[in-house]
Amino acid sequence: MAVVFLCLFIVMATVQVVKPQLLWRANRPLQKPFVKDYDATEPNRAGYRIERVAGALVLVGAVVMLVIELT
Repeated sequence: MAVVFLCLFIVMATVQVVKPQLLWRANRPLQKPFVKDYDATEPNRAGYRIERVAGALVLVGAVVMLVIELT
C-alpha cells in the first residue's frame, strides 16, 4: 500500500515540476466558492518557480522512500 501512495506522490510531483499550471487549472473549480477572479490568484513566474522547487524536493524524497521500501 505504501508503494502505491509513493507512486502517486511521484506522479503528482513530476507534474508539478514539469507543468505546474496543470495542477493550478485543476484546482480552479475547488476555488469557486472562495475566489471571485481566478486570474488574479494565479501565481506569477516566481510563484511557479517556487512550486517547481517544492515539487522537485517532494519528487526526490518520494523516490528515495520508494527505493528504501522496495529494497
